Order: sequence, then C-alpha cells, then structure tokens
Amino acid sequence: MHASLPHSFSPGGKPRARYLWPLHRFACFCAGAILFLICIGGLVTSHEAGMSVPDWPNTYGYNMFFFPWQDWVGGIFFEHSHRLVAAGVGVLLTILAIALCFQGRIWLRWMGLAVPIFIALEGTLGGLRVVLREDQIGIFHACLAQALFIAVSLIALFTSRWWIEARPAITPYQWRGRTLAITALIFAQLMVGATMRHEHAGLSIPDFPLAYGQVWPKIDSPSVAKYNLERLKHNQPPTNALYINMQMVHRVGAVLITVAILAAAAAAWLTPGTAPVLRRWSAVWVGLVFVQFALGAFTIWTNKAADVATTHVAVGAMTLVTGALLTAMSWRLQSRTELATRGAT
Repeated sequence: MHASLPHSFSPGGKPRARYLWPLHRFACFCAGAILFLICIGGLVTSHEAGMSVPDWPNTYGYNMFFFPWQDWVGGIFFEHSHRLVAAGVGVLLTILAIALCFQGRIWLRWMGLAVPIFIALEGTLGGLRVVLREDQIGIFHACLAQALFIAVSLIALFTSRWWIEARPAITPYQWRGRTLAITALIFAQLMVGATMRHEHAGLSIPDFPLAYGQVWPKIDSPSVAKYNLERLKHNQPPTNALYINMQMVHRVGAVLITVAILAAAAAAWLTPGTAPVLRRWSAVWVGLVFVQFALGAFTIWTNKAADVATTHVAVGAMTLVTGALLTAMSWRLQSRTELATRGAT
C-alpha cells in the first residue's frame, strides 16, 4: 500500500502534457467504433456467414463500396456490412494516428502510428480467411481485433484529462500486477472462445452447469460415440474429445476469472483510502464479469442464439479492456506516488 500524499505534486518539474478534449473524445469514439466492429464480426460468425461473400476485396465482382444494396440479403448482409464498417474504422484510425503525430509525448506518437498497421493486418487476415477458406485464420483475426480494441482504449485513456492531471493516490498492495495477470487470463479465455467459435465447437457440450449430465464428462471413445448418437437425435453436429475438453477449459476459465476479479475488487474496496477511480472501475469490472458469465450460460441454453452469442463476445471484449484500463490507471497512480515520495525526500 502506498501512503497518502499531498495533492500539490508536479512530477520532476517536467511540463505537463496539455489536455485536448477533441482528441480524447475522438479516441473514445474510435474505441467505440472498434467495439461495434467486433459486434458485427460476432454476428458474422454467429450466423455462419463468414463465406457468404466468396471473393475479396471485391464483393461478387463489384467494388465493395458499390455493391447493389438490394443484394444485401441473408448472410451477405452481415459479411458485407462487416467489410464496410471495417473500412470505416480504418479511416477513423488513420485520422487518429495523424492527430497523435502532433502530440508532445513521443511514445504516444509511436503508439498512434502502430494502430493503422494493426488495422491493415486485421483487414489482411480477414481477406485471407476468405481467399484461403481457412477457418483457423479467423481465430487470429478475432484475437487481433481484441488487441486493437485494447490499444485504442488505452490511447483514449492516455489522452484524457484524468491521465494528464492524475495525482498521487493509494493503490492496493501489488494490485497492478494482479490486474495485469487477470487481463492476460481474460485474453487467453477469449482466444479459447474464438477457437471454439471458428472451429464450430461452441456447443460440443449442450447442457449447463453439468456436462452431459456429469461434473466433468468422460471423453473416451465409447462415451464420445454415445454423445454423438444423442446429438444426432437433436440434429446437432458430431463432436470429439478435443472439442469437449476445449469447452470445459473455457468453463473453468470463466470461474477462475470471476473469482479473480471479485478478489481484486474486494482488495480495492477494503484497502483504506484506495483511489475512488479504482473502486468505481473495479465495481464495473465485477458487473461485466457477472453479465458475461450469465451470457455464457444463456448461449448454451438458447442453443447458441446469434444475438446472445454476439453479446457474449462484446461483453467479453469490454471485460478485457476494463482490466487493461485498470492496470494502466493503477500504474499511473503508483508512479505518481513514487515520484512524489522521491521528491519529498
């Protein structure tokens, strides 16, 4: 725990960065646009519409910006909309990168320049997934989208008034490392989820909270064959031991993440004098993880309904970003406190 310090702190006599509200709000808008793009991408996968448009970068031979609107039907609507929104997000992030070039903080300039590279790579992966007809590329495509969401959300934080004017404050003991570890665990969980979705293994276990009526299902060949006979009766595709284990790992990960976030939030609220911003955002984190857990259950109970599954993806992204923001905020407060302590000695 760090001691409470006076609010007259100014780090090392360095000139403080100037708060530019248009830049901050535009960065927030860009982060929201990426979340919207993730939602549309989730709808593409949930509706099994990934190959509804079989060519790229064109759409059925048309320049994608001139594809006739009357042909936006069925899965084409979701896939083509995803492409157009992705193009729009690319333009927004390019503008953000240009705006960040005029920032005094060199590290923020470099961070801004990396963002268009991210979106270009993301678009290329999306195109290769279509051209090569490889579902596995979609896994990397989904994970990179989450990383891009984190990066732009952090830029929004770094350009905020709070970040520029942050004062020394108390943070719980080793809280920064704890939130970073939880955020990494959430990212790994989302990677498993993306693998399940793109390998079409999301309902390899059709019941919850049990799994084929057991706490942990048997995965020997006779048991899997028995499961598949039952799945055939309900018009469900066959599964295998790998997919069943992947589903169970995802469930265990959900429990671990929920417990870890609860513990981190408890530390923030029970440590006397903890910065209010950390307490507020840790409460938001708890709310998000409970909603996410419930959505995971409803995804199974509704037989992977597209709107429920997509909301599950979106809330997972927000849970991930909240962890990243909390890690950055706790680092900021701790570094300010350490600088103030050195200045007072």
